[in-house]
Amino acid sequence: MKKLSFLLVLMLAFTACEDDAKETALNTEKVEKKAPKPVNKEFGFILDDYEVVDGVIESGDSFGYLLDQHGVDRGKIYEISETVKDTFNPARITAGRKYMILKAKDSANTPQYFIYQNDRINYTVVGIGDSISASRKKKPVSIRKREVSGVVSSSLSEAVAEQGLSNLLVYELSDIYQWSIDFFKLQKGDQFKMIYSEKYIDDTIFAGIEDVEAAVFKHGDRPFYAFQYEVDSVTGQPSFYDEEAKALQSFFLKAPLNYSRISSRYTKRRFHPVQKRWKAHLGTDYAASRGTPIVSTADGTVIASSYTSGNGNYVKVRHNDKYTTQYLHMSKRNVRNGQRVKQGDVIGFVGSTGLATGPHVCYRFWVHGKQVDPYRQNLPTAKHIEPEHKDKYFAAIEGLKTALDEIPYKEI
Repeated sequence: MKKLSFLLVLMLAFTACEDDAKETALNTEKVEKKAPKPVNKEFGFILDDYEVVDGVIESGDSFGYLLDQHGVDRGKIYEISETVKDTFNPARITAGRKYMILKAKDSANTPQYFIYQNDRINYTVVGIGDSISASRKKKPVSIRKREVSGVVSSSLSEAVAEQGLSNLLVYELSDIYQWSIDFFKLQKGDQFKMIYSEKYIDDTIFAGIEDVEAAVFKHGDRPFYAFQYEVDSVTGQPSFYDEEAKALQSFFLKAPLNYSRISSRYTKRRFHPVQKRWKAHLGTDYAASRGTPIVSTADGTVIASSYTSGNGNYVKVRHNDKYTTQYLHMSKRNVRNGQRVKQGDVIGFVGSTGLATGPHVCYRFWVHGKQVDPYRQNLPTAKHIEPEHKDKYFAAIEGLKTALDEIPYKEI
């Protein structure tokens, strides 16, 4: 009898456990069923509330054509264009840009909004339904501060890539140090460190470099410091200065191209690849891809924008009574004779016109009317921070320099 009672208790306990397990499973299923569906939201709209059309503007597309393809009549298109033209110019939509059309979930799928993506961050919302409007907006952007370092084993691009960093840092570094470091002469073992900020869209999508606060580039065992600092409160434009408050900017850029390579230097004797004879080469050749922008290395006035059989398309710029520069073999010139140019302005594009075997620019440099090697000249620099402002500058960079120095250098 006792044995029978024990079996009955055991069976009841097992049944209770089984019921508890079923109840737990049912409750879990209920919780899972009640879990809210993620909201599909973009550009400030809940996309599930609309019929969504995604597209990319192709060459030849117009605002009117795109709306016409989705049932907006021509009279309405004209009304929309006239109403929003001060905020959104329909004539200036660009091939390659993305757009989105949101349609009502009614029987006619009536178009309600046209969203034009100006770039990765900025966009314009055009109301094309009963209420016509246009407003410029930005995607939410967050800023992240980073501290990085790298070492050159073969090239600056590879040094950046080896650290898993954006190639945009190559251009940031070459832009900061374009007056003080010859990036065509980088050596194996050169090192760099940077403190900078990156932009992210919706906290996830990388959207470029926001700002470089400080950097140090050790080239040939010499550290070149750079700190961003605003001296001109009128323009609000910051510049880079070193640890002694000297400006990094120079009267001349180191090169007329942004980070290419030197294929032939200034020399009194070189075998000409086209003419097949030995002669002086009184310029510096920079090899680069066809169409690469060529910039003026200093402020000045264009005194020649022309073509000859030897030079091809070329531009010559007088900077002052002492200095003149010339840029040869362009595929296309971008300035006219007599035009004023600023340092860094695009004056043409790399080509191979004239006596040239491949795409490059031959950069020539005159001092008092005599052609010289620009790399052997003691060229003027920009204005440094005035003595009465140095204490303020040193106080501003003190923490940045300490932070830079504490970042360990990468080794090969």
